[in-house]
Amino acid sequence: MTFKPARLLLALIAVAAVPAFAQNVAVVNGKPIPSARVEAVVKQVVAQGQQPDSPQLREMVKKDLIAREVMMQEAVKKGFEKDATVKQQLESARQTIVINALVRDFVSKNAVSDADLKAEYDRYKAEAGDKEYHVRHILAETEADAKAIIAKLKGGAKFEDLAKTSKDTGTASNGGDLDWALPSSFPKPFSDAFVSLQKGQVSENPVQTPAGFHVIKLDETRAAKLPSFDEVKPQIAESLQQKKLQAYQDDMVKKASVK
Repeated sequence: MTFKPARLLLALIAVAAVPAFAQNVAVVNGKPIPSARVEAVVKQVVAQGQQPDSPQLREMVKKDLIAREVMMQEAVKKGFEKDATVKQQLESARQTIVINALVRDFVSKNAVSDADLKAEYDRYKAEAGDKEYHVRHILAETEADAKAIIAKLKGGAKFEDLAKTSKDTGTASNGGDLDWALPSSFPKPFSDAFVSLQKGQVSENPVQTPAGFHVIKLDETRAAKLPSFDEVKPQIAESLQQKKLQAYQDDMVKKASVK
């Protein structure tokens, strides 16, 4: 069987039209919605664990994209695309998208090594120490107020009773209890004071921090229960990656011509 010229032309046109049609899930008022947009949204939804890929999900995404396109066309028709505030927001969004692409590229090429992770964990352990401390405190507004509290304690007053007057309202009602913690959890002047105390001892002098003046009591100590390397590895990796990224940004800013 042979095609006549007219039939052959129609057949070629039909074959050529199939891929073009398949590239779009819909055409809204003459504006095509590419299939790739559906694929991108579905991929994102599946990756985030919201829903598995399914015909129902794809149909829902398709309907949403059609509705968005209709709304977008109406917004453009009403001139919102030229609004100064909208333009500023679009530029900000554009910058964010492009910068995120740069960040992803940097992260993929500057991964944190296992050796760096282990070194950071060892540094954390050394800084944390091998002890946890159960501490109480009373926060006073002035040094004179803190000294007056210390004098009352030496006179026989109970720490828990005086703690009710603490400026730290979060611990005033429970005797100034700060629970078990590592020294690294507190400002250094504060931790330096309580690590030098004996069990049951109260600081001889007020300890100043940005919050005010503290009277500190050490209830107890115990061996530190530090998380294992595997438990904190993801957090360490994220922290070190952020440091690398910050250094990268700082270096670019430093080299930039800023007037």
